[in-house]
Amino acid sequence: MSKHMYSTANLSDVELKDQGNRLFSARKYDDAVNLYTKAIIKNSTNATYFTNRALCHIKMKRWETACVDCRRALDMDPNLVKGHFFLGLSLMELESFDEAIKHLQRAHDLAKEQKLNFGDDIASQLRLARKKRWNIQEEKRICQEIELQSYLNRLITEDMENRMAKLKVDDTINEETLKEKAMEIEREGENHMTELNNLFAKVDDRRRKREVPDYLCGKISFELLVDPVITPSGMTYERKDIEEHLQRVGHFDPVTRVKLTQDQLISNYSMKEVVDAFLQENEWALDY
Repeated sequence: MSKHMYSTANLSDVELKDQGNRLFSARKYDDAVNLYTKAIIKNSTNATYFTNRALCHIKMKRWETACVDCRRALDMDPNLVKGHFFLGLSLMELESFDEAIKHLQRAHDLAKEQKLNFGDDIASQLRLARKKRWNIQEEKRICQEIELQSYLNRLITEDMENRMAKLKVDDTINEETLKEKAMEIEREGENHMTELNNLFAKVDDRRRKREVPDYLCGKISFELLVDPVITPSGMTYERKDIEEHLQRVGHFDPVTRVKLTQDQLISNYSMKEVVDAFLQENEWALDY
């Protein structure tokens, strides 16, 4: 037991939580969990105690346990930003990407509504979760295309073999005709295979992993930039998203925190050209 863990019997739940916070800051996560647990025993209606404990579990990579605490917190307060954020982080590590994205998006939306400052923390994790889900979908697509190509090649080979077998038992043709027909079957099969593999080769670019670079996506919406603007701090945003941020959250750059007003936004034509050029070469990115 840590030397910090002296008798806590007479402490209130708030005092226990404060001690837990100090231990968390000292990276004594197991000890902090013990304090938060004691706080919960004294007052099980404070959702923050559960998210505090969940964060300790996250630091120790106890993803399932963190999920349990986050869900208990959200049962008490469905609009708790940290509850959705920490649950999203844990679910992403458990590769439950659809649910992770749902909670990270909710955390992002609630943070905007409640005018809470998480910098780029929630947004960056949401981008990461979407990218991981996309990569898994890409791996699945690639495997399916390779399996299809192998399957069709196998069908062509089996068809050749069946035709050859029928030819050999045909008593009505002489040996010379047999050789000619066998060569014809073999040639047709090879041509079909060549055509099939050429067809797959044409879409080989699609078989490679497809990825939209982060710099082509808005830092608030996480989607491809349509009307990019640049701030005096050098950050690029989607116009409608940064304008909404300025109106609803505050007059500052959401990433750099530097003071920002709407009249300081400048259209980023260079980025617009880069995005348009990327889309011309990668039409699939419209579904990203």
